[in-house]
Amino acid sequence: MSDHGKWLLSAKRIIVKIGSNSVTGKNEGKIDQLIDALASTMQRGTEVVLVSSGAIATGMPLFNFDEKPTDLDTFQALAAVGQFRLLSKYQKSLERHNIVAGQVLLTLTDIEKQESRENAKRALERLFQLGALPIVNENDTVATTEIRFGDNDRLAAMVAILLDADALVLLSDVDGLYNMPPTNPQAELIQQVSFGMDLSALEIAGTNTGVGTGGAITKVQAAASCTEAGIGVIITNADHVVQTLQGESLGTFFEPNPQIKIVRK
Repeated sequence: MSDHGKWLLSAKRIIVKIGSNSVTGKNEGKIDQLIDALASTMQRGTEVVLVSSGAIATGMPLFNFDEKPTDLDTFQALAAVGQFRLLSKYQKSLERHNIVAGQVLLTLTDIEKQESRENAKRALERLFQLGALPIVNENDTVATTEIRFGDNDRLAAMVAILLDADALVLLSDVDGLYNMPPTNPQAELIQQVSFGMDLSALEIAGTNTGVGTGGAITKVQAAASCTEAGIGVIITNADHVVQTLQGESLGTFFEPNPQIKIVRK
């Protein structure tokens, strides 16, 4: 049995990523559960960043879209409307805990260029100092198809590395990483992935639900980049966010590179 729950409780800086399906549509009501878990974590002195998808999915029903548009102009317009609405929902929930949300929208260029990268890092760390909850999303309104992150699992990993986080928690609609697609009755949950473990034999696939993209493959890729940088990663079900952040050893734990120790300046 993995005891990564206890390890997570010792983390001083955690990045939590939630997907579109977990906070929009029929699951919009789960925002309060997510916020309660994050607020409780912050109240014990841990710095937390929420990387949240869902802007486009939030905007779609307002204009009667059943699936994500394929043209860039509509895609960006829905993001512009949906991002505001989504953040408003988060802020309303956070007010129950007297916490202020700080919106940070990033493009791949922002992370790759040194000046904007450092500016983003300073802004996020100042939000920590002010006791706010930074909520990060891709800036879909201005990002083009050529420079998009592609999935917020990748964005979350890059933010974790940017901030020298101790842990990245990727919330999913499944309980973790399986040795085969979880729809298979014979699939078994992998509780722990040691650093450098070969996962090439696993059947890992991506998904596109019509409102979100990603799946296990993007989460494994995100975990690989973070663990290489010395950051531990947990993939778990979004419905278990409260128990996970309270220290229960749920989901799949990707062990960080033992030769790298996170040191913040």
